[in-house]
Amino acid sequence: MAMERELLKNAFSKPCTVIYPFEKLEPPEGLRGKHEYDPEKCIGCGLCARICPSFSITLKGGPGPKCTGLLVDLGKCLFCGQCEEICPRDAIWLTTEYELAVINKEDGILDFERTPPPPKTTPKKVE
Repeated sequence: MAMERELLKNAFSKPCTVIYPFEKLEPPEGLRGKHEYDPEKCIGCGLCARICPSFSITLKGGPGPKCTGLLVDLGKCLFCGQCEEICPRDAIWLTTEYELAVINKEDGILDFERTPPPPKTTPKKVE
């Protein structure tokens, strides 16, 4: 008798789930997903790579003005957000994009390019 009462109560109520992937819920505020990178703001300091607990971020070309970009391995990433917090110029941040499944492992590596600044030249003294 209790089972029939529960069945009738739930037969006419709205479902608790959505039909994923055709219906998607809005991601909650503060969700840490896929990385984004602004090469214009990046100074190539390498703090994001040093602070990463899972070693998922590597600098291409070395630190400083030689830095030509970042590689972020999403398969290793913990999505902790420490790279975002440590960046002095806010050049890297985590978005709310959470559908990151890939078939090939190489497709899960984000390759961000950066053009290094031209070397500074000092004016010569004219005597």
